[in-house]
Amino acid sequence: MQPNAVGADEAGAPLKEHLAKYLNDNGYQTKDYGNGSEQDYPEVASQVAQAVSSGEHDRALLVCGTGLGMAITANKIPGVRAVTAHDPYSAERARKSNDAQVLAMGARVIAPEAAEKVLDHWLASEFQGGGSTEKVQKMKGVDAQFRTERSASS
Repeated sequence: MQPNAVGADEAGAPLKEHLAKYLNDNGYQTKDYGNGSEQDYPEVASQVAQAVSSGEHDRALLVCGTGLGMAITANKIPGVRAVTAHDPYSAERARKSNDAQVLAMGARVIAPEAAEKVLDHWLASEFQGGGSTEKVQKMKGVDAQFRTERSASS
């Protein structure tokens, strides 16, 4: 099993540290991409998302103040589907229906114990396929279309 990538900016560092310890205590390996003291969330999210896109990691956890900036930035990397989730159901559906590989959370939005539950649901869930398969393939098609258009225009 590949280690899960974790990363945070300055605002998210305490929650990321808590969740990385939680993951390690529960048998998951993690690779830490920083606490944001030397980087802002766009740098951290980009680095982590590139590691997911390249196949170095299957999944990643990003933490900033709200989780929103991390998810927006991670979604700029081709092949990455990142979500912000602060409740177990949304985290579970992000995996089961959307095959999201990156979970972003906000340290200013969720308590550590609640974040553990969200993370548990996300990690326990796998893509179900079924009716969602075609939709995920369409998302991948949009990604490929714009990646191709960008390459052609540069």
